[in-house]
Amino acid sequence: MMKKTVSLFLGALLSLGLLAGCGQKDDKTIVVGASAVPHAEILENAREDLKALGYNLEIKVFNDYVLPNKALSEGELDANFFQHIPYLEEMNKAENLGLTWTVKVHIEPMGLYSEKITDVADLKDGATIAIPNDATNGSRALKLLAANDLIELKDTEIASVLDITANPKNLKFTELDAPALPRTLVDVDAAVINMNYALEGGLNPLADALLIEGSESPYANVLAVREADKDSDKIKALNKVLNNENTKKFIEEKYEGSIFPAF
Repeated sequence: MMKKTVSLFLGALLSLGLLAGCGQKDDKTIVVGASAVPHAEILENAREDLKALGYNLEIKVFNDYVLPNKALSEGELDANFFQHIPYLEEMNKAENLGLTWTVKVHIEPMGLYSEKITDVADLKDGATIAIPNDATNGSRALKLLAANDLIELKDTEIASVLDITANPKNLKFTELDAPALPRTLVDVDAAVINMNYALEGGLNPLADALLIEGSESPYANVLAVREADKDSDKIKALNKVLNNENTKKFIEEKYEGSIFPAF
């Protein structure tokens, strides 16, 4: 009986040791959710720099703007990298997700694209324009059009089509999920598309966009984390590699000005 008890005790200690070992291994793996382009590519480029700091990187690719924040809030991810600050703040507030951001990485200027016209001056009266259906990106799209005198808007932080005060071309707006926008170009006169989905859809922002945001855009893409983890060692390591010279050079050379560093 004594031998059996000792064996059980040693077995328990061994199990605890194995569990502790697994925990330590997990502590050296950083799981990040990201959009495929350019976010996952930027992370992949930083993999070796992160490894030099003692961490392994696991990238989980998402193709929407909702699931990555929920997965992060629920502990399935250590961080995510796909969104700008206004979107994060809006969703965080609406869903009470307990998220924050740590570093700005790059800016993806939003653009207006079309398969029907090659100059924005050729937009016909009553033309249909597709825009993202989430509040922050929809607002951003409308502000791009307003900045180029296609419409006028009320002075408000988050604008919707209800805030249009002048519409000289009688433009009609269709609000759709952001990932679907490149596919709608065959059906609408033009669409305002987020840079990552434009790139995924085979569009060249510098060559194909009829209108595009400038470097003054406030929509920097950031690393999002849970508030409780923002000062953890693994997040500090991730911050460091995403704001180093290697990342800056990669962004500048890989995307040739279609996106640009925000640090």
